[in-house]
Amino acid sequence: MARPSGLALFALAYAILLEAMLAAAILFWPEFLEMLPKLRSVTSAIPFAGEMLGNVEQQGLPAYVIGQHFFKGCNALGTAAAVLFAAPAVAGEAHRGTLEMWLARPFSRTRLLLERWAAGALALVVPVFLTTLTIPALCARVDEFEPYMPYLLCAVQQSLFLLAIYGVTFLCSALGSNPNKIALTVLFVTVFQFALYMIKTVTHWSLYRLCDMDVLLELYDDGRWSTPIVLSLAGTVAASLAGSLVVFRRRCP
Repeated sequence: MARPSGLALFALAYAILLEAMLAAAILFWPEFLEMLPKLRSVTSAIPFAGEMLGNVEQQGLPAYVIGQHFFKGCNALGTAAAVLFAAPAVAGEAHRGTLEMWLARPFSRTRLLLERWAAGALALVVPVFLTTLTIPALCARVDEFEPYMPYLLCAVQQSLFLLAIYGVTFLCSALGSNPNKIALTVLFVTVFQFALYMIKTVTHWSLYRLCDMDVLLELYDDGRWSTPIVLSLAGTVAASLAGSLVVFRRRCP
């Protein structure tokens, strides 16, 4: 993983990209409304896009923002960030030949690993929350008024999903010594999973069903968590971190 200053710069770039995409989408909302009937006829033959437009037609701006910011922005950029922050965390040290020097620091292995895991996790989820907090102000620019809390709940769900990907990638990093292979493998799997989501007959086999528009809109509407989804994501995060600690304690330089 990059040094703290380097990781902070990557997190800043990630946040700027998320915010730029979010601002552009919300400011485009009035034009999107005018184009909606034409878009509906164009996407009628594409189930994936048709369902999303249907949600926007029924629920308006909240569905549009959730689709643009969380499902499109955070799922795309966030997945890439999760993999790129986690893959070099331990494997990068081994690849550069600096793992022995890192382990020679006067701290326990548990502390070393937890500090590195937490640094990457914060770099991953803080931009999600910071950009989410700007949604009401951006909506006000197009004469729409949106509350903070429903979107913050969606940000928690989104962060859990991204942390699950981060945690699994981090575990692979604790096991391996080639960060590039780890990153490419996990990115290939996530792209494949996203492709499955867009195929109607197999969409329910996609991991992205755990954080799609339907799940987030339900959370936005009633503020209630889907217990099976939250437990599965939180369990994945906890299990992958525990596995990383076990592997790292036994790892030889």
